[in-house]
Amino acid sequence: MSAPLGRRALAEAVGTAALVAVVVGSGIQATELTRDVGVQLLANSLATVFGLGVLVALLGPVSGAHFNPVVTLAAWFTGRRSKDGLTARDVAAYVPAQIAGAIVGAIVADAMFGKPLVQWSTHDRSAGHLWLGEVVATAGLVLLIFGLARTDRAQLGPVAVASYIGAAYWFTSSTSFANPAVTIGRTFTDTFAGIAPGSLGPFIAAQLLGAALGLGLVIAVFGRPAPAQARTIPLQGEPELAAPTLP
Repeated sequence: MSAPLGRRALAEAVGTAALVAVVVGSGIQATELTRDVGVQLLANSLATVFGLGVLVALLGPVSGAHFNPVVTLAAWFTGRRSKDGLTARDVAAYVPAQIAGAIVGAIVADAMFGKPLVQWSTHDRSAGHLWLGEVVATAGLVLLIFGLARTDRAQLGPVAVASYIGAAYWFTSSTSFANPAVTIGRTFTDTFAGIAPGSLGPFIAAQLLGAALGLGLVIAVFGRPAPAQARTIPLQGEPELAAPTLP
């Protein structure tokens, strides 16, 4: 990858912060404008779709626009045998940057709306059907991202990923967090988009399980690529990130 690791990690932090600010901020705005929960969710999901699409298009050429530890871990796992894939050093920089960015994004959103800068969420999300929703949402996201890379259509990432997350807001019981960093960030705000710290562990476990299932689905649907088929194509906009090569 052409950009230095420091710049790529900064892009991941800035992108994740902006994404969480969009999610949390639009949730606050929606609840202040209407008491209709359906309208609140619609406003929140639309803002997230537009914000995520813009951020992936803008920052993808720098870092790959992961904004998500499960995407970063999956990219490292699938490309670990490729000289162009993410290294363990990249992962060690990306994941903390994403988590820190998510926390900052939640704090900034609260600050913009005059809320306490840090207030632990009281929104309990501890239920089996919500964990299943996270498994499904994360598996679908991983299948989409790596499926696009495998079919040479990664240039569709900004639109496709944003569209999937927007749809998953509505077809999953959990409203599709599908992102450990964003989940952590959302514990810092006691607003519409928050999640209680006590709900954090099972959500992240479900997301990791979903990521593993998603990679399994990539193999099942697209097969195992021959070594000669691996080549440099974008992943979520990254121009020099090798295509995932599944073991």
